Amino acid sequence: MTGTITHDPPPTAGGRQGGPLIVTEDTELLDDLLRLCAAAGATPEVHHSVPVRRPSPPTAPTGTATSPVPPGAGRRSGWETAPLVLVGDDAARRMRGAVRRRGVVLVGRDQDDSGIWQRAVEIGADHVLMLPDGEQWLVDRIADVAEGVGRPALTVGVIGGRGGAGASTLACALAVTSAREGLRSLLVDADPMGGGLDVLLGGETADGLRWPAFAASRGRVGGGALEESLPELHSLRVLSWDRGDCVAVPAPAVRAVLAAARRRGGTVVVDLPRRVDDGVAEALAQLDIGILVVPAELRAVAAAGRVAAAVGMVLRDLRVAVRGPYASGLDDREVARLLGLPLVGEVPVESGLLRATESRRPPGTPSRGPLARFCRGFWERALAEADGRDGSGS
Repeated sequence: MTGTITHDPPPTAGGRQGGPLIVTEDTELLDDLLRLCAAAGATPEVHHSVPVRRPSPPTAPTGTATSPVPPGAGRRSGWETAPLVLVGDDAARRMRGAVRRRGVVLVGRDQDDSGIWQRAVEIGADHVLMLPDGEQWLVDRIADVAEGVGRPALTVGVIGGRGGAGASTLACALAVTSAREGLRSLLVDADPMGGGLDVLLGGETADGLRWPAFAASRGRVGGGALEESLPELHSLRVLSWDRGDCVAVPAPAVRAVLAAARRRGGTVVVDLPRRVDDGVAEALAQLDIGILVVPAELRAVAAAGRVAAAVGMVLRDLRVAVRGPYASGLDDREVARLLGLPLVGEVPVESGLLRATESRRPPGTPSRGPLARFCRGFWERALAEADGRDGSGS
């Protein structure tokens, strides 16, 4: 169990992250927290109470040779500089006089202790976490610290309202456009029955790992190692399927891989199947935004309604993109109204797209084409929304 009060740890000077700070005298809790830090690849600093400011180094007399001292060295405590602080519930009362800061997690064990929320407020904690239920969340958060992560990748899933809706085409175009705009971009093929996005991008023989190589992943996957292991096509990384018999990846592996991808920042685009199994549910849980691609015909709208109902059980921010031609009485706003979803816009028809795909030019490649303009507009709006959320501290 975890609970959120505010948001985001503070950045450290120069953008570099140190290890987390642990404050507790509970030896059993400390053992657990050290184990989770080790799983995340981080080395923590441990104290029984708030670390005090260390005195500044003495000033040497003029003309005396000394070792260079970094500016500010010895003046700030780990409480102020650590990117993440894990406070055991046993130490909460000793924290009351500490300087307020972001990035504090109050860790407890008693699921029935409602008073822990009051203690969290008293010390200005951002999160309340209960072990053992919240272990995976905490490992991911510590891993963010270990890898020096800033804002996680804006992660967008694309799903067809019915078969042949053009979801894979839009997913590829979004990823290609993001990479062309200079963002770190990853395209994830979460549909093992879809034929392979690497084929659509003309890279089915490119060197790099595919989904089956990650099927045994259970714990943390390093974001940098993941990125380097995947094929690079059209300035973006692609995680797709090989031509073998593997048609499913366990949910823990999906979670570990997508969490690692998000930690790298930039954008992640996930092409999703219409069925929702355990692995797809894990992928949906990682998304910031979902786009449901719906052809503008009544049968497609009816089918999309069933998909939206299933997806909406996991994903809160689901939007609709409408693809023409339009049936009589329908336009993009009417389709959105019938589905009860916010409208992304109309996915434009791009002449020559089929010929371009057959010649191994991925969707969205013409930077001035209508599909690229649609994708560029989407990213501009979505990234502005993300900036607004971060700025408001929500």
